[in-house]
Amino acid sequence: QVQLVESGGGLVQAGGSLRLSCAASGRTFSRYAMTWFRQAPGKEREVVVGISKSGSSTYYADSVKGRFTISRDNVKNTVYLQMNSLKPADTAVYYCAANELSIITTPRGMDYWGKGTLVTVSS
Repeated sequence: QVQLVESGGGLVQAGGSLRLSCAASGRTFSRYAMTWFRQAPGKEREVVVGISKSGSSTYYADSVKGRFTISRDNVKNTVYLQMNSLKPADTAVYYCAANELSIITTPRGMDYWGKGTLVTVSS
C-alpha cells in the first residue's frame, strides 16, 4: 500500500507557471512508475505525463508537450510536475498515480491514487 499526497495547486494567470509535487509514503517509491492525470469539470480523466521507475523514460500528452516537465526524486520519494506557459484549458484537478510495472496512460491501469490538487488558470 502506498499513500500519495499532491500539493502545489492554486490560481495562476495564463502564461504563468506552477510546480506540483506528489509525495509518497509506504512501500519503496522506486518500485513504481508514476503518472499525472487531470480532470476538468464535465470531462473524463485524462493522462498528462508519466515517468518510469528510474526516471529514464517519460511520456507526454500532445496537449502539454513542450510546456510541462515531469521529474522524480527517489531519495525524497517525490514526483514533480513543472507546468509552464499555462493556459485556461489546463484548469483541472491534477492527480498523481502509481503503477508497479510501467508507465500507464489510462486511469484503469493505475494501482494507487492521490486525492488531487486543483489548478486554476485565469485568462
